Amino acid sequence: MTTLLSAARDVTVLAQEIKITPTRPPGGDKLTNLVGYLSWLVMLAGIAALIYAGGKFGWERWQGGAVESPKIVFAALVGGIIATSAGVIMNAAVSGG
Repeated sequence: MTTLLSAARDVTVLAQEIKITPTRPPGGDKLTNLVGYLSWLVMLAGIAALIYAGGKFGWERWQGGAVESPKIVFAALVGGIIATSAGVIMNAAVSGG
């Protein structure tokens, strides 16, 4: 039993936490601008998808056919949620919590 406790104590010593603090690389401002532009494009695409889905919904209701536009709305909303929370998701994935 004492050897088991001794082994457990050795394992806890080996599993010490390593702190890593990310730093911005040289030229990081340009990358931040690029990410900002891409974020703007993603939002623009989401708005365009919602407008398209609204028009398609009206057309489908007028024609009396199958209504498929809610799928487009749902996909645009899920994509927007993921895109706007990408920083939080990556921070949780990289920092582990």
